[in-house]
Amino acid sequence: MRFFKLALLPLAFLLLLALAGHATAADASIGGFDISITDSAKGKPQDLGMPIKLLILLSLLSLAPAILFTMTAFTRIIIILSMIRHAIGMPETPPNQVLVSLALFLTLFTMMPVLEQINKQAYQPYTSGQLKQEKALEIATAQVKEFMIRQTREQDLMLMVELSQTPAPQKIEDISMTQLIPAYMLSELKTAFQIGFVIFLPFLLIDLVVSSVLMSLGMMMVPPVVISLPLKVLMFVLIDGWNLVVRAMIGSFH
Repeated sequence: MRFFKLALLPLAFLLLLALAGHATAADASIGGFDISITDSAKGKPQDLGMPIKLLILLSLLSLAPAILFTMTAFTRIIIILSMIRHAIGMPETPPNQVLVSLALFLTLFTMMPVLEQINKQAYQPYTSGQLKQEKALEIATAQVKEFMIRQTREQDLMLMVELSQTPAPQKIEDISMTQLIPAYMLSELKTAFQIGFVIFLPFLLIDLVVSSVLMSLGMMMVPPVVISLPLKVLMFVLIDGWNLVVRAMIGSFH
């Protein structure tokens, strides 16, 4: 339970704080209706009540998949797991539901240090009243940005800076999320394909050996996949392939 609490609370916290600039001003627009809460005595805007914030938070939950795909380790993990299926020669096994579920849990495991820092430095102080929304959002964003920058190649980041026609950032705080997110995704795609290529090599070798043996025996009518597929599955099981792949994936983030 603590695992899921640490994983889900900071995510909801980030979505709620994304509205901080509007919520503190006590003005919001939902479904075309403008909502404003003011103090009748002083005529000054007041903070939105918790029910209104929760309502807006629920509407912002639709952004959760985009955050999961673009700002976490999910992209690299799901691509590598998908490439394993094609390398073995079974594009439908394991099923998509199994791979996505495994990728989600591995993503939570990989992001746990970041989530713990957000929970400790931003979420808990914010809920206890020690931090204001703006400061808590700044701390939480800095933790996520630090993780993304560690995984982002310099050339990918400079590409996005060049395309945005803005001055080169001098420090981490100068890097905007609009530049960092696409650069991070490009780096994740490249890293995933590099790891996938290494995974493909031993299976490709088995296909070549089986094809050569069948050709030398004159068994050209026998499809090589009939022989190579069980051999590849056997090899993957004997070397404890899933363990090695997961170890390599998680290790690539550190």
